[in-house]
Amino acid sequence: MNEPIQYAMRLTVGAHSARHIRRIVRSLLHEWEMAELSDAAELAVTELVANVVRHVPDRRCQLVVLRQAGAGVRVEVSDGCSRLLSLRSELPPEAEGGRGLVLLDAVVDKWGVDRRADGGKTVWFECRNPSG
Repeated sequence: MNEPIQYAMRLTVGAHSARHIRRIVRSLLHEWEMAELSDAAELAVTELVANVVRHVPDRRCQLVVLRQAGAGVRVEVSDGCSRLLSLRSELPPEAEGGRGLVLLDAVVDKWGVDRRADGGKTVWFECRNPSG
């Protein structure tokens, strides 16, 4: 099983959507025999979905999970909002938010944000398979 496999869905997210999306990611990773990536991928996708809930007015997004042949998984969350996310390392201890991208950076191998031609953005991350 070395060919890339992709799962994609468009959705409008809400307060409880991350739980369902984590289940989908976990199920795909188990099916693709990459269960060891599940913890990092689930935590990272939770942060990306939470950012859509908090910062995208219509809360619409597209989730893409791409199995990379032998290398791991890439997850993308795209939305129509032009506002780019920023990594803030200096936050007051009492701040209730703003640490999501710091957490993302700590648990995945690679991540980034790409502007889209329609004015939106795609936030993505990759988790590499240690045995791949």
